[in-house]
Amino acid sequence: MRILPVLMPLFALSAMAAEVSVVDQIVAKVNGDIITSSELKRQQKSMAADLKQRGAKEEQIAKLVEERKGDVLRDKIDQLLLVHKAKEMSVNVDQQFSKYQADMMKQLKIADQEVFAKTVRDQTGQSYEDWRGETKNTMMTQRVVGQEVQSKITVPKPEQLKYYEDHKSEFMREERVFLQEIFLKAEGGNEAAVEKKAKDLVARAKKGERFAELARDNSDAESAQAGGDIGSFKAGELDPAIEKMAFEGGKNFVTDPPIRRTNGFLILKVADVHAAGQATFEQVENEVMEKLYMPKMAPAMRQYLTLLRQESFLELREGWVDSGAAPGKDTTWTDPAQLKPETITKEELANQKRKKRFLGVPIPGTSTSVAETEAKEAAEIAKGVSSSQELKAQ
Repeated sequence: MRILPVLMPLFALSAMAAEVSVVDQIVAKVNGDIITSSELKRQQKSMAADLKQRGAKEEQIAKLVEERKGDVLRDKIDQLLLVHKAKEMSVNVDQQFSKYQADMMKQLKIADQEVFAKTVRDQTGQSYEDWRGETKNTMMTQRVVGQEVQSKITVPKPEQLKYYEDHKSEFMREERVFLQEIFLKAEGGNEAAVEKKAKDLVARAKKGERFAELARDNSDAESAQAGGDIGSFKAGELDPAIEKMAFEGGKNFVTDPPIRRTNGFLILKVADVHAAGQATFEQVENEVMEKLYMPKMAPAMRQYLTLLRQESFLELREGWVDSGAAPGKDTTWTDPAQLKPETITKEELANQKRKKRFLGVPIPGTSTSVAETEAKEAAEIAKGVSSSQELKAQ
């Protein structure tokens, strides 16, 4: 049978519809945002890759990824809720992001924005716009968490002192020195210029400039991103000449002149020194605070996120579970395409139109419509006066 040309598009559309498959799906609606299955699958793949790198077997990986499916969705919902809260609080991180990007470009020694955008794509697999959006979202959520959760957690001094007394054995120390470094490469016949720069940095460090910032902005070592921090060392772990200077120099000691290496110049700063024996409470106060603070932070954070869930619009597609769900919160999925429109018969519509026309027609012999009369009577009834009694009185 020959298909008429006018019907060809209909048959073509039908064939195309039969071949269509769902490549992505919205699995959650959070306020004005959505979470798709592809987003969660990317997170699950990242989790699987991390487990594989740690040596987990394939069957273990599959089991753990499935078990943590609800956690992956929970974490994504958490992030969207915090970003929404940040916008509600008018949190602005534009200046913070600009400084962060400028610092990164300086560390990577990149001056051109387009070159930096390409580096971002190459290293993260994301477009520059997506990376910028995620970075700013992270900054906003950190601001909200700091203001709404962290700032409200307190650890009284008596509680800190009690922990110190009860756990003194945890604060027995070996003699250790904590070091930071700045390393400047000298190659291609530029040794004199590099040595001069190294000496200038030593002078600046000794005058009190922040060593971490000097390292971040000038060091050629990988430790630059960590502010030059290279960890702690005990006696016997360092080059003898350096060890003698470090342990004898004491806290805040900076090597002067810079130490000559085969391929450049090294500047070291003693960030801290731990003497052997029992550390005093004052020496470990920050460490004690951290040990007491962290157990309080996790439940406080989850309590805050539960509150945000209760106050927000949240729907989950069937088959997906939020492991951080708020008790009693209805997150039933509603599909607008399945909502049935209200129906009305032709007779009902005609009656409504007739009634509407009748209500607008003035009562014979007056300029008042039925609708106005009914409104007047309703007002009189509200005052306790019967309209029938008024008519009799007239």
